[in-house]
Amino acid sequence: MQFSSFRREWSAAPMREMLAGSVATFALIPEVIAFSFVAGVDPQVGLFASFIIGIVIAFTGGRPAMISAAAGSVALVAAPLVHAHGLPYLFAAGLLAGVFQIVFGLLRLGVLMRFVSKSVRTGFVNALAILIFGAQLPHIIGGDWLAYSMLAAGLAVIYLAPRITTSVPSPLICILVLTLASVSLQLPVMTIADLGKLPDSLPIFSWPTVPLTLETLTIIAGPALAIAMVGLLESMMTATVVDDLTGTPSSKNRECTGLGIANATASLFGGIAGCGMIGQTVSNVKYGGRGRLSTLFAGALLLVLMVLLKPWVSQVPVAALVAIMVMVSIDTFDWSSLKSVVVHPKVSSAVMIATVLVTVFTSNLALGVTVGVLLSGVFFTFKVARLLQVETVTGTAAGRLTYRVSGQVFFASADIFVDAFDIEEASGMAVAIDLSQAHFWDITAVKALEKVVDRFKAHDIAVDILGLNEASTTLIESLDGPMKLREV
Repeated sequence: MQFSSFRREWSAAPMREMLAGSVATFALIPEVIAFSFVAGVDPQVGLFASFIIGIVIAFTGGRPAMISAAAGSVALVAAPLVHAHGLPYLFAAGLLAGVFQIVFGLLRLGVLMRFVSKSVRTGFVNALAILIFGAQLPHIIGGDWLAYSMLAAGLAVIYLAPRITTSVPSPLICILVLTLASVSLQLPVMTIADLGKLPDSLPIFSWPTVPLTLETLTIIAGPALAIAMVGLLESMMTATVVDDLTGTPSSKNRECTGLGIANATASLFGGIAGCGMIGQTVSNVKYGGRGRLSTLFAGALLLVLMVLLKPWVSQVPVAALVAIMVMVSIDTFDWSSLKSVVVHPKVSSAVMIATVLVTVFTSNLALGVTVGVLLSGVFFTFKVARLLQVETVTGTAAGRLTYRVSGQVFFASADIFVDAFDIEEASGMAVAIDLSQAHFWDITAVKALEKVVDRFKAHDIAVDILGLNEASTTLIESLDGPMKLREV
């Protein structure tokens, strides 16, 4: 079983895996450079991190075919620390964030992904597609006719080349065609070299040059925890998207630990922390990436391109990379969700739209997902609370009033439970409360039952509790001691 798993993850269709990883590599370059500027660091810091994270997580991650690198969400969190204290503190925070992520994985906190609904995942994907497209606008808006022509030509190659051949991914053909045209015709277009300083050497192991004091820990602890949480959230969401695209499961806990190891390693080699990159991951999966080899090759190729092939890569037109990212944004967006907004329940659609809006307007993926999860929880709570019913049973013995409770009694439905009992209606009668179809979940529910019983007793009305299940009885006794409620 282990051998078959190894073969599936590493040796299945190696040429296809490497070509798919190549597409992801070229899709990474403009994004990583842009995110480096957001964080306030040189592009080489983001590029160093990206190929180290890619190589390490290929072995340690829990989701084969996923691409991880320096990401915008992490850059947004890291920027204030860099501006306030400098680059060494960023490396120290990244190292500590990696430790946090390893601990989260060992504590098996990946299970929390079960609380992220389909609506939130769809909103996350759509918002990221919009952000990816928006990140290309500075390269599109205000360009001259040549820039627009190059972009149009790139998109044409990407979408038309598959009609001629599918052996080579069309984005790679796009890069080759536009680069040859730009160089041979000496076109005055922006190239990768114009985006910023590229690495001119291999990364070197170096311990962060910060004082090992409590003050340093105080400075980096908050940002490190934020980097860890944001990185894990985006990676978990990306892994779930790949699960859906490929129809295969992944180990979320292993992904937590693997990302922590990768981020700690990147920080020790002069790189910024990172996480899963959904746009590049979708590209990898679309062009056949299914195993760890595509992830490994994406990281290794980035190192080769940036160091050994730097003179050639520097001449690649930015328009070619923009065309790839526009394609990625189009493919990432869940177009069927636009129709589903009308068909699906209003609550689900509201959660999806809220996730998109918050994410797009704040450019914060973690905040958008958090809002979506909270809304899902609130809506679900109200839905379950409304299912609680308390009805009067007719045909009972004279002088006796029976209430039948069905549903879940917890903090959101406790007031509904209490208000359902009418003291005046029960005046002069004995009361029985049938709980055989109900369940008590928390201390608020226990106190609600106590409150009802005390109200009846305060009016000299005898109360019998019927059918209380074992779990609810155990909860009541553990929270409030044995209740002297007589079963009849």
